[in-house]
Amino acid sequence: MQEQLHDTGRFSTKLASKYLQQLCKHFAHKIEVRFDETFGEAALPVGPAVLKAEPDALVVTITAADEEGLQRARGAIDNHLVRFAFRENFEKMDWERLATAS
Repeated sequence: MQEQLHDTGRFSTKLASKYLQQLCKHFAHKIEVRFDETFGEAALPVGPAVLKAEPDALVVTITAADEEGLQRARGAIDNHLVRFAFRENFEKMDWERLATAS
């Protein structure tokens, strides 16, 4: 079985729940999504995305089989948040690679 890659992005905002719900509602037009006010899962084509609304940040963990998939997933999240969070001058999440177990 191929090792999966994982990145976690963080966007410091007091409106994390709003953006989580906005992203999930938007993605639900094309892919399978489950969400509530503080947690969401989206079946992105490259792999799943897990969204969490914390009191002071939106945290998104993405999974993909390769770097290209991670780039596509990061781009999808970031590009939508640029539109949704324009009042906060959002540019991109702070993405970090999660260590994978050997």
